[in-house]
Amino acid sequence: MKKRSQFLHLSRKGRKAALPGMVVQGITPKDADGQAQSRVGFTVTKKVGNAVVRNRTRRRLREALRLVAKEEGLPCGDFVLIGREGTRKREFSALKSDLRQALNKVSAH
Repeated sequence: MKKRSQFLHLSRKGRKAALPGMVVQGITPKDADGQAQSRVGFTVTKKVGNAVVRNRTRRRLREALRLVAKEEGLPCGDFVLIGREGTRKREFSALKSDLRQALNKVSAH
């Protein structure tokens, strides 16, 4: 997902899971338009740091998602991963665990 309108729609209509390593917002196909594939967006606010820090935080989120999706698969739906200050400081295994928990919480009905 790349457009601001998609992020805002997810923010209004989706479920939210806030954990120490990140915030995940998501809409599953039962809530959305019946799509069959997953779309993911990443965002990190300027409160986290300068561009270098935000990009590093975003890369950590992408890698955690890639590994979790490879191990367990990704639920269908739209998801936004929001980086926090704790994202870059958190142990990577704990970050992956946070992501698993958040995806389960957001995609559960």
